[in-house]
Amino acid sequence: MDQLFDIQKFSNQDAAKLDATPNEPHQHEWEELLVGLEGELDHFIDFKSSLFSAPLISFITKGKIHRAKPRAKAGNLDIWLIRFKSEFIPETTFQLYAWYHDHATLEFPKGLCFERMNQLCLMMYNEVRQATPDFSVIRHLLSALFTMIESERRRMEPQPLNQKNQNITFRNFLQILEENFHRSEGVDFYAGKLFMSSRNLNLICQNILQQSVSEIIETRKLIEAKNLLISTDKTISEIGYELGYNEKAYFTTVFKRKSGQTPTEFREEMKTLIS
Repeated sequence: MDQLFDIQKFSNQDAAKLDATPNEPHQHEWEELLVGLEGELDHFIDFKSSLFSAPLISFITKGKIHRAKPRAKAGNLDIWLIRFKSEFIPETTFQLYAWYHDHATLEFPKGLCFERMNQLCLMMYNEVRQATPDFSVIRHLLSALFTMIESERRRMEPQPLNQKNQNITFRNFLQILEENFHRSEGVDFYAGKLFMSSRNLNLICQNILQQSVSEIIETRKLIEAKNLLISTDKTISEIGYELGYNEKAYFTTVFKRKSGQTPTEFREEMKTLIS
């Protein structure tokens, strides 16, 4: 996927085409959201397969191994497929990792809330197909959609979906990270804030995201760096310094190691895509 954002409708015809392909479990380098209005979803994720009926929401974080098979129910299938890069809504992406890492797909009741979600999807669909789409509008609409989803999820389940200590600690870590990722703090800082050892925090992060604490910190910095490269005219040095990298060369090295491009190459590519 080259675009920052894309949205499309998934119909019976699309399902038939997908059934004709191998469709093996896979992973991708973007975030993916399915908003199911009608039909069913046979979803293999976290190494287990389950069948869900619409209305449903499924959020697949970048790097998750999964396989989704949409199916018609009573002859009807209507699912929005939304794909976006992590840096498109950087302030929201890591919250999504916390909310959905242990429950990727949720069934919702029919009603006004889901009708509103459909309208938000339709507005994004129409905007992205304009000759010159306004990505700031799409960004706000996508954030609003996730806010609505989370609000409805809390109504259905007032308590956290999983009360295990690891999940609670992981959510707390991501919240502290969101407040401090601009600083040049390491694992010990975050472990101290959580009153635990660095080793235990690393074990929790490995269990949930298959990444070390340091990798998660770098990933969050990278998402913000990409956002700043796209949305501002700040120099590479200014962006690096803002994210706790005192040397431009080191920031460039880390950025290229994580993304495969230098900051300048990424900025130029994104300018071409957006224009």
